[in-house]
Amino acid sequence: MSHAAHQYPIDRYLNVKLATMPSFSSDGAWLAFISDLTGVPQAWRVPLAGAGHVIAMPEQLTFAEDRVLWLRCSPAPGDNRILFTRDRGGDENTRLYLLDPDTGQETCLTPGEGVMHIPGQWSDDGQTLLFAANREHPSHFGVYRQATSGGPAQLLWQGDAPGQLFDVAAHPCAPRVLFTRMGFSAAHDLLELDETTGQVRQLNPPDRPARYHYPVYTPDGQSVLVITDLDSDRTNLLRLNLADGQWETVIGPYYDIEFFSLSPNGRSLAFTLNQDGYSRLELFDMTRGQAQPGPALPDGVLGIYDERIAFDPATTALAFSYTTPRSASNIYYWHWSSMGQSVRPMTRMTHGGIPTAAFVDAELIRYPTFDGRDIPAWLYRPRDAAAPLPVVVNVHGGPEWQARPWFDFMTQYLVNRGYAVLVPNVRGSTGYGNAYSHLDDVEKRLDSVNDLAHAAHWLRAQAEFDGDRIAVVGGSYGGYMVLAALAFHPELWAAGVDIVGIANFVTFLENTSEYRRQHRESEYGRLDTDRALLERVSPLNHVERMTAPLLVIHGANDPRVPLSEAEQLVARLAALGRTAQLLVFDDEGHGIKLLKNKRVAYTAIARFLDGVLGAPLAEA
Repeated sequence: MSHAAHQYPIDRYLNVKLATMPSFSSDGAWLAFISDLTGVPQAWRVPLAGAGHVIAMPEQLTFAEDRVLWLRCSPAPGDNRILFTRDRGGDENTRLYLLDPDTGQETCLTPGEGVMHIPGQWSDDGQTLLFAANREHPSHFGVYRQATSGGPAQLLWQGDAPGQLFDVAAHPCAPRVLFTRMGFSAAHDLLELDETTGQVRQLNPPDRPARYHYPVYTPDGQSVLVITDLDSDRTNLLRLNLADGQWETVIGPYYDIEFFSLSPNGRSLAFTLNQDGYSRLELFDMTRGQAQPGPALPDGVLGIYDERIAFDPATTALAFSYTTPRSASNIYYWHWSSMGQSVRPMTRMTHGGIPTAAFVDAELIRYPTFDGRDIPAWLYRPRDAAAPLPVVVNVHGGPEWQARPWFDFMTQYLVNRGYAVLVPNVRGSTGYGNAYSHLDDVEKRLDSVNDLAHAAHWLRAQAEFDGDRIAVVGGSYGGYMVLAALAFHPELWAAGVDIVGIANFVTFLENTSEYRRQHRESEYGRLDTDRALLERVSPLNHVERMTAPLLVIHGANDPRVPLSEAEQLVARLAALGRTAQLLVFDDEGHGIKLLKNKRVAYTAIARFLDGVLGAPLAEA
């Protein structure tokens, strides 16, 4: 029997593992990274020494029951310590920890309950670090400096407006600190704190709303490099002259720039482009103003799990994570010298014992929608099932996010079972320009739901698909889209699976974490001015129209979409005598992260879809 014809149980797919977020040690001898090899994301490291394509066995560094979400190695020579973050039960109230990998000793730098700590920059000597936290007010974040030897943190500045603070970094030669505040989804603030006076100045034009991502000072401290969509439909890399406030385009291609990293010596800059969902890595010479393509890689996505490109201390190599539709995320090492360049994997994550030949590629298609636009989508076709095929439509969250050609274990499992899978990027998705990402804002909310309906119309028009067996699945905002699809277009869908989705925008905004409310209102509408609209577009208020069987999955500790969203929906459906099942995980937050819970949740999803749509192929 061929690989393609063999049926693999879902537990095999659940054991596909990931490696993400690489960081070089200060001497460049090893890489730290995050992997879920044990079933819970933890910190690992792997030595860089080795000949040819030999991949060393990585060493596990952390062993807690809760996940590691972020890590960075100290930049100080001779300092092997790793800074990492961990939350509890998926509550996203991250704490900062220091790990000495040589002794295994962990130190919590930020004790306390109910506070989110967002890591910033290590000092060059490794003695202090910057971070942001909402210690003083649930929705207002402040900037702190923490000695890595321990003790209380020093509050440098306390914000007086809602919004998380990111990318906190110290000026290289002056007592100033750079950071961004994400108060609104499409209007960020680029801010600089003068530590001498305690005053903060706004660096971005206040009358020209834009997003600002990953700002860094140049080594001379005279400028800031930042990815932004300021005055553009695309994200570009701009340089801001701090002396005169003038903006200059450094890299401004047709495609969005996703993220970048400046080398320690400031001479090189690595960046990625988003070309129709595929990542393209390039290296930019800051002195000559020239870019060169990165290494030849199969079509896929770089750093989607962590948005991290790491330079080694000598600026002779890069490390990054990379995934394709047929291969899980691994860490890669790109090295260059006068002798040439090479790229090699530093990890080899397991695919659950499934040959990669059993996986299928993503096909980029476009289908027409109600206003004449073409909606981009990824189509996964099974190799061995007979037409007409049942289809699972998987809707991404965000809504400002993008479905891309990365490895998704559930997609590959469903395809192996004989389902076709369609993953659309309806209006509101990123990656296709600023205008496209705003086509679903506030009063246009149901336009994106109509795009989803037209995915079903397109599938019904294709002879290879069974129009009466189309299910819709989604998480977070994608969960809202599932519920909205069943409520506003019930005739098109045979079943739905909602994972941590929004049922009622009013109760969601009233109960979500305080620091998120203003950010989300700018996308969905305001409670004080748009309540009638929010009620109208909420699936809970149209629950009587929802007739398709529904499976709802939620984490009890979800700080973004509270469990009450799922509970009130399922209660209303049950009162109407509809088929609605609720699975709640007491040790999860916004999504299902732990392997033991994935086994329960995704097995339930598989059985639910098989029961409603009919399994196209029998499982071995």
